[in-house]
Amino acid sequence: MKIIIIIGINILSFILMGWDKYCAIKKLYRISETNLLGLSLLGGSIGTLLGMIIFHHKTKKKHFQIIIPLFLLINIYIYTKILLN
Repeated sequence: MKIIIIIGINILSFILMGWDKYCAIKKLYRISETNLLGLSLLGGSIGTLLGMIIFHHKTKKKHFQIIIPLFLLINIYIYTKILLN
């Protein structure tokens, strides 16, 4: 069950990165960076990082370049604690 939640959060993060990129191109209402970063911190950093790479989205933003890898390290630490207990 725990792994399903982790996978789900990362899939959601990935989808939201793709959706925000689409909205940026079409000049539609965007997802706030706070929401994208918040979801990453809550466990979706893998999905966000993959979204950044695949959709070429937020890759020039310094705070995304620094914070997402940091969140990834934090998430990996938390994942190991959750999944190994």
